[in-house]
Amino acid sequence: QVQLVESGGGLVQAGGSLRLSCAASGSIFSINAMGWYRQAPGKQRELVARITSGDTIDYADSVKGRFTISRDNAKNTVYLQMNSLKPEDTAVYYCNAVIIVMRVWGRGPPSDYWGQGTQVTVSS
Repeated sequence: QVQLVESGGGLVQAGGSLRLSCAASGSIFSINAMGWYRQAPGKQRELVARITSGDTIDYADSVKGRFTISRDNAKNTVYLQMNSLKPEDTAVYYCNAVIIVMRVWGRGPPSDYWGQGTQVTVSS
């Protein structure tokens, strides 16, 4: 049905930058919101940044001023530009999207989809 494919994770030194990308594909009617969550070892998954179809944006307090989320609606893609990275940003980052799928019988309800996760490691 729908796939979210992430890319852009890796290892970077503190103060460095990384850019994550997530492309949604499949029988998509519309995408209500796209965002990024992260989960560090031993911690719960938390919201990093989220952007709605109306371009409303939310950031976690811990990343405000350092991370920027954006989306390309034509490509069904969301990006996360991460600057001034800190060791505490180390986590697996997951792409999330709320998508209305086009089915044979019509549109389905808005549903959550997740990417496979990409590792971001920031060394001190």
